[in-house]
Amino acid sequence: MGPLSGMKVVEFAGLGPAPFCAMLLSDLGADVIRVDRIIDPDAPAQLDDGATRWGGGVLGRGRRSIALNLKHPDAVLTAISLIADADVLIEGFRPGVMERLGLGPDRCHAANQRLVYGRVTGWGQDGPYSQMAGHDLNFIAIAGVLAAVGSTDGPPVPPLNLIGDFAAGGMFLAVGILAARAHALTSGVGQVVDTSMVDGSAYLMAMMFELLGRGAWVESRGSNPNDGGAHFYGVYETSDGKYVSIAAMEPQFYDRLLVVFGLDPATLPDQWDPAGWPALRAQFADIFRSRSRDAWCTILEGTDTCFAPVLTMSEALVHPHNLHRGTFTTVDGRSAPSPAPKFSVTPGSVGRAKAFPGEHTDEVLLGLGVPDQAVKKLRDSGAVG
Repeated sequence: MGPLSGMKVVEFAGLGPAPFCAMLLSDLGADVIRVDRIIDPDAPAQLDDGATRWGGGVLGRGRRSIALNLKHPDAVLTAISLIADADVLIEGFRPGVMERLGLGPDRCHAANQRLVYGRVTGWGQDGPYSQMAGHDLNFIAIAGVLAAVGSTDGPPVPPLNLIGDFAAGGMFLAVGILAARAHALTSGVGQVVDTSMVDGSAYLMAMMFELLGRGAWVESRGSNPNDGGAHFYGVYETSDGKYVSIAAMEPQFYDRLLVVFGLDPATLPDQWDPAGWPALRAQFADIFRSRSRDAWCTILEGTDTCFAPVLTMSEALVHPHNLHRGTFTTVDGRSAPSPAPKFSVTPGSVGRAKAFPGEHTDEVLLGLGVPDQAVKKLRDSGAVG
C-alpha cells in the first residue's frame, strides 16, 4: 500500500510540478483525488486538452478524478467538502487564483485546521515577479542555475525542465508537504507550504554558491571541475558517434582510468591544474574516439573509473542494470519510471492509470456521503460533470 497509505490528498489539476508531486505521493500510497475542470467529450479540442494536459499522461497516474465547474457556487461547496476530509491540498496556479475561486487557505483552514495547503509557483506567492508568466527556463535563469550550464563557447543550455519544474518545484513541494504533515500530526495544526521554483533552484545550487563565496568557482561555463571544464568529468564521443560519461574525480579513480588508457601520470599535467585541462581533454577525446561505445563498456564497466554509457531514453528502458532494479514499469500500455525510492516494508506502486477528467465524480461524491439525488442535482445544475 506504500508508506503514505491513509493520507488523503486533493489536487487541483494543473501542469508540471503540481501533478509531478501528486504522482509521487500517489505512487507512495496516498489517496489522491484530482479536481478537474468539466470536459465535453464531444468536443475534440477539449478532449485532447483534458486527456493530454489536464489528465497529465504519466504524471496523471494513480488518481481518481472529479470534474467541477469552480465558477458554480455548489461546486465550490463540493470542493470544500472534499478538502474538509483531506490531509493535503495541492495547487499550482498563479498567486491569488485560489482565493478568487473562494478556495484560499483561510477558507480551507476554516473547514479543516489540520490541512497542509501545498502551493507551487515559479516566482513564489509574493515579490516583484510573482504575477508574471514564466516557465522552468525563466525560473532557473533568475536563480543563477542556467548561466552555469553549457559549454564555454556557446550560450547556456536548457537542462530539459528537470531542475525547475520537477526538482525545485514538484520534489520540493513533496518534501514541504511531508514536513508540514509531520507537524500537523503532532500539533493538529496545518499550514501553507509556499514552494517557489526560483527558491528551490537556488537551494539546489547550495554547493556552487558556497564555492563561489570562497573564490573556488569560476563564473564562466566549462571552467570548473563538474561543469564540463575538467577532462576527468565530462562526456566523450566514441567511434560510432555515440557517447560515454567519465567522472573520475577522486585520485584513486583517476589513476585507474590512466592505467586503462596506458598513460603514465608522471608524464601528464597535474590532474587538478586547470591550465592542463584543455590538452588533457583533447588527449582523452582522441582515446575515446578510438573505440565504439560498446567496446568501452566492455573495457570500463566494473573498473571503478566512474564510467557509464550515455543512453537514450529508449536504450535506458532495456539496460541490464535498469531491468534488474525494475527502474521502469508499464502504465496504460506505455513504459514509464517506476515509483522511487524503494522501501523494504511498504513498497510504492502505481495504483491505476491516468483518469479521464470526471471519471470518478460519482464515486468520489458517494464516498463523501452525498446522496444519489443530490449528485443528480449537482450534475443537472452544471456544478459537476
